[in-house]
Amino acid sequence: MRTFEELVEEGEAVPTAGWDFSWFAGRASEQRPSWGYARLLAERMAKAAAGLDIQTGGGEVLASIPIAPPLLAATESWPPNVEIARRTLAKFDATVVETEDAADLPFAEESFDLVVSRHPVVTRWDEVRRVLRPNGVYLAQQVGSGSVRELTEFMMGPQPLMSRPMPVTTTYAGTSPIAAVAAAEAVGLDVVDVRQEALRMEFHDIAAVVHFLRKVIWIVPGFTVDAYRDRLAELHSFIERHGPFVAYSQRFLIEAHWRR
Repeated sequence: MRTFEELVEEGEAVPTAGWDFSWFAGRASEQRPSWGYARLLAERMAKAAAGLDIQTGGGEVLASIPIAPPLLAATESWPPNVEIARRTLAKFDATVVETEDAADLPFAEESFDLVVSRHPVVTRWDEVRRVLRPNGVYLAQQVGSGSVRELTEFMMGPQPLMSRPMPVTTTYAGTSPIAAVAAAEAVGLDVVDVRQEALRMEFHDIAAVVHFLRKVIWIVPGFTVDAYRDRLAELHSFIERHGPFVAYSQRFLIEAHWRR
């Protein structure tokens, strides 16, 4: 059986660039939402004339579509991911633009008939509306409030419900579907579909926990192994004695249309 230190060292060594989660196979698992975002994305992109993926990560999800629109673009804020996305999406001749998550989108007004995003950190609803063409569609799978709260609270202790000051047209990862709908409607979008689910996650060893917290940085802000070594050791002991640590991710799907 591998020791705590060996597992922690492995979790620290795995690269975090991109949104490829294949390393977790056999070590951690997460239920998928019933609506099948990748399938919906493929269907919508196959019918679009111009598509934009906001905060694409390494482009892995977008690259899964079998048919791309004639014009395809993506944005990403983290430089290592930008380079991965450019390589991943080169088969579609897609344009990948590096830009901050909360910045104005670097595209002209009414550039796209389809805008998508999977797990955006920030959603600028005013900018989504600006770059959508009349009758255009925004489709996103977003992180809901309290996602993976069980792991956050194990590592950091009980967390108060925080309300982050923000313009009414901006929402962040961890918001509620109600807030997202209000922000979308505030800029003149028509929300036609909202679905939400809590999805079981299991962590089977402490290496998976360490890598997850390094990769998904908002679960434990400022996470380092040194700062949380005692908590990690306790969690390692729990997993060895009682089996996987269970948490629940919160996800919601939102679809909004731009109508004059």
